[in-house]
Amino acid sequence: MGNVQAVIDLPEQLYLSLSASGLTREKIVNESRKLLALKYFKEKVLSLGRAAELSGLSKWDFIEYLSDNDVPVVDYDQDEIAREFETADKVSERLKK
Repeated sequence: MGNVQAVIDLPEQLYLSLSASGLTREKIVNESRKLLALKYFKEKVLSLGRAAELSGLSKWDFIEYLSDNDVPVVDYDQDEIAREFETADKVSERLKK
């Protein structure tokens, strides 16, 4: 499958301000991709793997990026946590037999 190009139009003065700060077009694109990936992962629009793909980072590097931005990789609610512990208890009991 091919790629679809998404383009962001920046006002020239804004681009000049960014480039004066040392940001190249490539850096702006890369940072934009990471920020979009972080946002859509946090909002549960994208899975971890898909968000990492969008960011252009490996899955492990994207996990580190999430951590650097205080976004949890696993975000269970209380019921999900309780089910996970129940499952772990059942597995533990089976292994003891």
